[in-house]
Amino acid sequence: MMAVTVDFFHDVVCGWCFNISPRLRLLAAEFALDIRHHCFVLQDSPAQMAAVFGSLPRSKQVILAHWAACRDASERPEAFNIDAMRDAPFDYPHGLPGALACKAAERLEGQDGHWRMFDAVQRAHITAARNVADPELLVELAAEAGFDRVAFRTAQADPATRALVEADRRLARQLQVSSVPTVILRDSGHRLVNAPLAELRAQLTAALPELRAS
Repeated sequence: MMAVTVDFFHDVVCGWCFNISPRLRLLAAEFALDIRHHCFVLQDSPAQMAAVFGSLPRSKQVILAHWAACRDASERPEAFNIDAMRDAPFDYPHGLPGALACKAAERLEGQDGHWRMFDAVQRAHITAARNVADPELLVELAAEAGFDRVAFRTAQADPATRALVEADRRLARQLQVSSVPTVILRDSGHRLVNAPLAELRAQLTAALPELRAS
Protein backbone atom coordinates (compact mmCIF):
# COMPACT_ATOMS: atom_id res chain seq x y z
CA MET A 1 0.00 0.00 0.00
CA MET A 2 1.30 3.46 -0.87
CA ALA A 3 2.10 5.75 2.03
CA VAL A 4 -0.75 7.99 3.11
CA THR A 5 0.29 11.58 3.79
CA VAL A 6 -0.89 12.91 7.14
CA ASP A 7 -0.50 16.54 8.21
CA PHE A 8 0.13 16.80 11.95
CA PHE A 9 -0.25 20.32 13.39
CA HIS A 10 1.17 20.65 16.90
CA ASP A 11 2.62 22.94 19.55
CA VAL A 12 5.55 21.74 21.68
CA VAL A 13 3.94 23.00 24.89
CA CYS A 14 0.64 21.16 24.30
CA GLY A 15 -0.22 18.24 26.56
CA TRP A 16 -2.72 16.79 24.10
CA CYS A 17 0.04 16.73 21.47
CA PHE A 18 2.21 14.84 23.96
CA ASN A 19 -0.48 12.18 24.14
CA ILE A 20 -1.04 11.76 20.42
CA SER A 21 2.59 11.76 19.21
CA PRO A 22 3.45 8.20 20.36
CA ARG A 23 0.09 6.96 19.08
CA LEU A 24 0.86 8.36 15.65
CA ARG A 25 4.30 6.74 15.72
CA LEU A 26 2.69 3.34 16.17
CA LEU A 27 0.01 3.99 13.55
CA ALA A 28 2.55 5.37 11.06
CA ALA A 29 4.26 1.99 10.98
CA GLU A 30 1.02 0.03 10.94
CA PHE A 31 -0.69 2.01 8.16
CA ALA A 32 2.36 3.23 6.19
CA LEU A 33 1.60 6.84 7.10
CA ASP A 34 3.87 9.64 5.91
CA ILE A 35 3.59 12.09 8.83
CA ARG A 36 4.30 15.70 7.85
CA HIS A 37 4.93 17.94 10.84
CA HIS A 38 3.67 21.52 11.08
CA CYS A 39 4.27 23.93 13.94
CA PHE A 40 1.13 25.74 15.03
CA VAL A 41 2.22 28.03 17.85
CA LEU A 42 -0.75 29.12 19.93
CA GLN A 43 1.12 31.88 21.82
CA ASP A 44 4.43 33.12 20.47
CA SER A 45 5.60 35.43 23.29
CA PRO A 46 5.19 36.02 27.03
CA ALA A 47 3.16 39.12 26.17
CA GLN A 48 0.72 37.05 24.14
CA MET A 49 0.49 34.50 26.95
CA ALA A 50 -0.43 37.29 29.36
CA ALA A 51 -2.93 38.77 26.92
CA VAL A 52 -4.71 35.44 26.36
CA PHE A 53 -4.83 34.30 29.99
CA GLY A 54 -4.90 37.62 31.85
CA SER A 55 -1.41 37.31 33.35
CA LEU A 56 1.60 35.00 33.22
CA PRO A 57 0.84 33.40 36.61
CA ARG A 58 -2.73 32.85 35.50
CA SER A 59 -1.52 31.18 32.28
CA LYS A 60 0.38 28.54 34.26
CA GLN A 61 -2.60 27.92 36.51
CA VAL A 62 -5.04 27.47 33.62
CA ILE A 63 -2.73 25.36 31.47
CA LEU A 64 -1.80 23.02 34.30
CA ALA A 65 -5.51 22.36 34.79
CA HIS A 66 -5.49 21.26 31.14
CA TRP A 67 -2.48 19.05 31.91
CA ALA A 68 -4.58 17.24 34.51
CA ALA A 69 -7.15 16.40 31.84
CA CYS A 70 -4.38 15.30 29.47
CA ARG A 71 -2.91 13.09 32.18
CA ASP A 72 -6.27 11.43 32.75
CA ALA A 73 -6.49 10.63 29.02
CA SER A 74 -2.91 9.42 28.66
CA GLU A 75 -1.41 5.95 28.43
CA ARG A 76 1.50 7.47 30.38
CA PRO A 77 -0.07 9.49 33.19
CA GLU A 78 3.13 9.36 35.20
CA ALA A 79 4.85 11.39 32.47
CA PHE A 80 2.87 14.54 33.40
CA ASN A 81 4.93 16.22 36.11
CA ILE A 82 2.32 18.77 37.11
CA ASP A 83 3.67 19.54 40.57
CA ALA A 84 7.17 20.17 39.27
CA MET A 85 5.95 22.55 36.57
CA ARG A 86 3.73 24.36 39.07
CA ASP A 87 6.74 24.86 41.38
CA ALA A 88 9.20 25.72 38.59
CA PRO A 89 10.74 29.19 39.02
CA PHE A 90 9.81 30.33 35.51
CA ASP A 91 6.61 31.33 33.75
CA TYR A 92 4.84 28.76 31.61
CA PRO A 93 6.86 28.64 28.36
CA HIS A 94 5.44 29.95 25.12
CA GLY A 95 5.77 27.73 22.09
CA LEU A 96 7.82 29.75 19.60
CA PRO A 97 11.36 28.75 20.72
CA GLY A 98 10.40 25.07 20.63
CA ALA A 99 8.84 25.49 17.20
CA LEU A 100 12.05 27.09 15.93
CA ALA A 101 13.98 24.16 17.39
CA CYS A 102 11.75 21.67 15.58
CA LYS A 103 12.09 23.49 12.28
CA ALA A 104 15.87 23.74 12.74
CA ALA A 105 15.93 19.97 13.25
CA GLU A 106 13.75 19.52 10.16
CA ARG A 107 16.18 21.54 8.08
CA LEU A 108 19.02 19.31 9.26
CA GLU A 109 17.36 15.88 9.12
CA GLY A 110 13.94 16.22 7.52
CA GLN A 111 10.68 15.01 8.99
CA ASP A 112 12.36 12.36 11.13
CA GLY A 113 14.53 15.05 12.68
CA HIS A 114 11.53 17.28 13.33
CA TRP A 115 9.66 14.48 15.11
CA ARG A 116 12.72 13.48 17.15
CA MET A 117 13.23 17.05 18.30
CA PHE A 118 9.53 17.59 18.97
CA ASP A 119 9.39 14.56 21.25
CA ALA A 120 12.61 15.59 23.01
CA VAL A 121 11.27 19.08 23.71
CA GLN A 122 7.96 17.71 24.92
CA ARG A 123 9.65 15.29 27.32
CA ALA A 124 11.80 18.10 28.70
CA HIS A 125 8.74 20.31 29.09
CA ILE A 126 6.10 17.92 30.42
CA THR A 127 8.09 15.24 32.21
CA ALA A 128 11.24 17.07 33.33
CA ALA A 129 9.54 20.47 33.87
CA ARG A 130 12.36 22.37 32.17
CA ASN A 131 12.08 25.79 30.57
CA VAL A 132 11.75 25.03 26.86
CA ALA A 133 11.49 28.73 26.06
CA ASP A 134 15.26 28.90 26.72
CA PRO A 135 17.12 28.63 23.38
CA GLU A 136 20.26 27.37 25.11
CA LEU A 137 18.36 24.50 26.70
CA LEU A 138 17.03 23.63 23.26
CA VAL A 139 20.58 23.42 21.92
CA GLU A 140 21.42 21.00 24.73
CA LEU A 141 18.35 18.91 23.96
CA ALA A 142 19.27 18.84 20.28
CA ALA A 143 22.78 17.63 21.07
CA GLU A 144 21.35 14.91 23.33
CA ALA A 145 19.04 13.90 20.47
CA GLY A 146 22.00 13.42 18.14
CA PHE A 147 22.12 16.71 16.22
CA ASP A 148 25.38 18.50 15.57
CA ARG A 149 25.48 21.30 18.11
CA VAL A 150 27.00 23.95 15.81
CA ALA A 151 24.78 23.14 12.85
CA PHE A 152 21.70 23.15 15.03
CA ARG A 153 22.55 26.46 16.68
CA THR A 154 23.11 28.02 13.25
CA ALA A 155 19.79 26.73 11.91
CA GLN A 156 17.96 27.73 15.09
CA ALA A 157 19.05 31.38 14.71
CA ASP A 158 18.60 31.60 10.94
CA PRO A 159 15.68 33.89 9.91
CA ALA A 160 14.79 31.27 7.29
CA THR A 161 13.82 28.92 10.12
CA ARG A 162 11.40 31.49 11.52
CA ALA A 163 10.00 31.85 8.00
CA LEU A 164 9.25 28.11 7.97
CA VAL A 165 7.35 28.44 11.26
CA GLU A 166 5.32 31.27 9.80
CA ALA A 167 4.67 29.24 6.65
CA ASP A 168 3.20 26.48 8.83
CA ARG A 169 0.98 29.04 10.54
CA ARG A 170 -0.24 30.32 7.16
CA LEU A 171 -1.01 26.76 6.07
CA ALA A 172 -2.94 26.25 9.31
CA ARG A 173 -5.06 29.31 8.58
CA GLN A 174 -5.62 28.12 5.00
CA LEU A 175 -6.85 24.75 6.27
CA GLN A 176 -8.87 26.38 9.06
CA VAL A 177 -6.84 24.73 11.78
CA SER A 178 -7.69 26.43 15.06
CA SER A 179 -6.46 24.04 17.74
CA VAL A 180 -3.77 21.46 18.42
CA PRO A 181 -3.31 18.68 17.82
CA THR A 182 -4.97 18.65 14.41
CA VAL A 183 -4.35 15.59 12.24
CA ILE A 184 -5.52 15.68 8.62
CA LEU A 185 -5.43 12.94 6.00
CA ARG A 186 -4.22 15.02 3.10
CA ASP A 187 -5.82 13.19 0.16
CA SER A 188 -9.34 13.35 1.58
CA GLY A 189 -9.14 16.22 4.06
CA HIS A 190 -10.52 13.85 6.71
CA ARG A 191 -9.60 14.94 10.24
CA LEU A 192 -8.85 12.43 12.94
CA VAL A 193 -10.30 13.05 16.37
CA ASN A 194 -7.65 12.79 19.10
CA ALA A 195 -8.47 9.61 21.00
CA PRO A 196 -6.83 6.54 22.53
CA LEU A 197 -4.85 4.33 20.18
CA ALA A 198 -7.63 1.83 19.47
CA GLU A 199 -10.06 4.59 18.52
CA LEU A 200 -7.51 6.30 16.27
CA ARG A 201 -6.86 2.96 14.59
CA ALA A 202 -10.59 2.55 13.99
CA GLN A 203 -10.82 6.02 12.48
CA LEU A 204 -7.97 5.24 10.09
CA THR A 205 -9.45 1.86 9.16
CA ALA A 206 -12.70 3.59 8.26
CA ALA A 207 -11.01 6.37 6.29
CA LEU A 208 -8.37 4.49 4.32
CA PRO A 209 -10.70 2.65 1.90
CA GLU A 210 -11.88 6.05 0.69
CA LEU A 211 -8.31 7.14 0.10
CA ARG A 212 -7.44 3.98 -1.82
CA ALA A 213 -10.56 4.39 -3.95
CA SER A 214 -9.70 8.00 -4.73
